[in-house]
Amino acid sequence: APWCLMMSLTPSRGCLLDLPWEDILVPHILCHLPLQQLLSLQRVSKSFQSLIQLYLANMRCFDSSQIGPAIPRAAFVNLLKDNEVLQQLALQNCSDWLTDRELLPVIGQNHHLHQIQLKGCAQLSRHALVAISLSCPNLRRLSLAHCEWVDSLSLRSLADHCKALEAVDLTACRQLKDEAICYLAQKCSRLKSLSLAVNANVGDVAVEEIAKCCPELEHLDLTGCLRVKNDSIRVLAEYCPKLRSLKVKHCHNVAESSLSILRSRGVELDVEPPLQRALVLLQDVVGFAPFINLQI
Repeated sequence: APWCLMMSLTPSRGCLLDLPWEDILVPHILCHLPLQQLLSLQRVSKSFQSLIQLYLANMRCFDSSQIGPAIPRAAFVNLLKDNEVLQQLALQNCSDWLTDRELLPVIGQNHHLHQIQLKGCAQLSRHALVAISLSCPNLRRLSLAHCEWVDSLSLRSLADHCKALEAVDLTACRQLKDEAICYLAQKCSRLKSLSLAVNANVGDVAVEEIAKCCPELEHLDLTGCLRVKNDSIRVLAEYCPKLRSLKVKHCHNVAESSLSILRSRGVELDVEPPLQRALVLLQDVVGFAPFINLQI
């Protein structure tokens, strides 16, 4: 509907473009249209092209997935070259070509970013994370999942400069060890959500430090952290009263003896209790779930 409205109000009718651009069109009309349609709107006329460029320069949120399955490198550079007010940046659809050369100018001129999504952007380097830490002091949410270039030095820079962090995804950042995670926990005590999944280097030392330094923690993902054991899960239960979910699937050294404490508090776990797990296995083998009278 908004698209049809805008196409009906062409310059020839002298209506739409007569409205104040910065006060009306940009904040109250264009913001309701998908980014892909806005880019198409540039082709209507030179006036529309100028209007869309003004919108792009004042855009608060950029999500590459809104443009399509892939965004060309040149298009990305052109879209954000004049923007200095971004608050949210999601670039998960740029992983095939995104390097420091394209990202660093955007980060360097946008100091109001509080949410950045770089999941799977494997061609960046540690310099990207250092740039983020130096340019984005108000950063609250950061996804670096499957970015194996993240190392301890760049993570320390992030921890030193972005102390307002509330959510960090470090899934499969395999260079990171306990020491780096501990430093992050000590500096960023406001963390509410943290993923350390698929990292065999993370163990009890890191989990216990997270528990003691981050009392606001609500979500923790330790999937596949093979060195995590029962002791650290007990510490987590003791120091994190606000914990709502914990993922420990494939953590073979974590048993029900520690998980039961969290389970009794209503914490959502991705590992079933022993009885339920046994019934599921039995159903797979026999083909049906036997009736059990739990009152016996």
